[in-house]
Amino acid sequence: MINAKKIEDIAKQVTDSIPAGLKDFANEMEDRTKVVLQRKLSQLDVVSREEFDVQTQVLIKTRTKLAELEAKVAELEAKFTAE
Repeated sequence: MINAKKIEDIAKQVTDSIPAGLKDFANEMEDRTKVVLQRKLSQLDVVSREEFDVQTQVLIKTRTKLAELEAKVAELEAKFTAE
């Protein structure tokens, strides 16, 4: 659901911006930043890219089927009104 790589990249950027003498502190901050980001991002009402792509394909198939059914209904309506 949440892209762990992006979270790690953000945490690394935060760590890299800290002076070299504070690396132990920076490592601890990186770990804490990951935890906080993961916790907060998991509370957001979002879907993963995979879920989005799957639902997009389902929607495309559904729209195609709907168009086919609408065409059949129109054909049947025309047939019955012609009689």
